[in-house]
Amino acid sequence: MIDQVNALYLCWYLSPPWHDQFSPVEVNLLERVYICATRTFGYCCGVKWKQDRWIYAVICNEDIIYTTEHEIIGTGEMQLAAQELPVFVLGDRVMLRSNDEGTRQRLILGIQLLNRSWFYFVEWMPPALEEATSLDDRLAFVAQKDLVRVLF
Repeated sequence: MIDQVNALYLCWYLSPPWHDQFSPVEVNLLERVYICATRTFGYCCGVKWKQDRWIYAVICNEDIIYTTEHEIIGTGEMQLAAQELPVFVLGDRVMLRSNDEGTRQRLILGIQLLNRSWFYFVEWMPPALEEATSLDDRLAFVAQKDLVRVLF
């Protein structure tokens, strides 16, 4: 029994909340979207897994609005900016450069553009086995320079 608990703890970071199947995202990063509630347009600057669905971050009039796929409509038009695309994509395996707990791999569970830099949501700590913690409590917002891609 102890070996099973240790195995669960060691591989937790590779256990995505969707059980190895991604739900498709409705819009791409940097895609122009129509926000139904405000009847305005903006650009998708991020996506994050939360409460069993994707939550989209949309830049609209210099504000960031967080919304679900039911509240936005993708136009298929991409922002024509000199912005670099993110290095990692949703579901990529990464390791933290400064991980002092060994070489635990993690999955990219979200991406967001903030001040012209890409940041990634990765699971920072496993849930306590005695009590359930929400995924939001366990996610860290990590800069691209602090992550290393894991090659299979």
